[in-house]
Amino acid sequence: MSERRVAWADVAKGVCILLVVLWHVIMKHYLQIDWRISTPVPGVWGKVSEQLLPLRMPLFFTISGLFAVNAVRRPWPVLARTRVAKFAYLYALWLVIHTAVLAFVPDFGTERATNALQFLAQLTITPSNLWYLYALAVYFVIAKLVRDLPPALVLAAAFALSAITAAGLLDTPGNRGGVYQNLVFFLGGMYGKSVVERLAAKASWARLVAIGVPYAFLLGLIAVFDAKTWFGIWPLAGVVAVALGVTAAGLITRWAALTRGLAKLGGKTLPIYVLHMPLLALTHAVLIGPLSSVGPGVQWAVAVFEPVVLTAFLVWLCTWLRRFLPRALFDLTAPTAMSREGRPAAVRSR
Repeated sequence: MSERRVAWADVAKGVCILLVVLWHVIMKHYLQIDWRISTPVPGVWGKVSEQLLPLRMPLFFTISGLFAVNAVRRPWPVLARTRVAKFAYLYALWLVIHTAVLAFVPDFGTERATNALQFLAQLTITPSNLWYLYALAVYFVIAKLVRDLPPALVLAAAFALSAITAAGLLDTPGNRGGVYQNLVFFLGGMYGKSVVERLAAKASWARLVAIGVPYAFLLGLIAVFDAKTWFGIWPLAGVVAVALGVTAAGLITRWAALTRGLAKLGGKTLPIYVLHMPLLALTHAVLIGPLSSVGPGVQWAVAVFEPVVLTAFLVWLCTWLRRFLPRALFDLTAPTAMSREGRPAAVRSR
């Protein structure tokens, strides 16, 4: 990858992690406030965030697949140690931490294990809200197993799995559905690396509009006719959203200041991803009562601004806390994980 293409990928990851945190802020905190004002603003925030569902994780996994190409070519022992074991370790470690912290905020609306059997299920077959890490460990194994098969066949099978899952034809407790639905994007990034890179390199406003129109059409179709469960619609929306996101990231790299900020954030996605949920849960426990009982003037301001303000605060808090936490919390190979540029390999290689 050229320097410009690495920049767009980090920009895209930076945007994605912001959208992930924003989604959780809105769904798990903001919409749980007892709104006593006659305004459609809370509903608008929820609807806008829903429209970005086909973009957030599909784009994240596409970039992860793009960076996985060289890793999948390595021998099984190397792949197992540097990728599969790494992400499995991170998932298990942070599952323990999340379970412990969330036990103190039982009213916070997210998946949590309340007994040993539920914890075992989350550890093995029904991933928690940390399912991105779980999925990566599984995806690297699958990618290695199918490496010698025709890419078109593999992608068709993964697309079918995503479509079947979105159509509700599979049992998907917890976050298992996300694992099933996003395999196609990880494999798409891996097999279509050159296509994705060209899309970013040749980004233009005309192309952004040309991709944005069908994306808006698909979102409208899903919203009006509840077409998310129509076979193939959801993964198709994800494919168009990924193309839109890659094009937008390519355009953003034309602004140096914006690129620096988002790319820097894109290099810190791992600590933000694993830290923001327990921090949000604790913040929710503190804020939900006061925000539900304040007067209408304050609630109006909260309704308009809180999702953005709280998202920015959580992202800042995650990056600030990361400086004081042991590296072993973020990297299985902490003593030797630093690259020549000083960036953690676990984050950079995703």
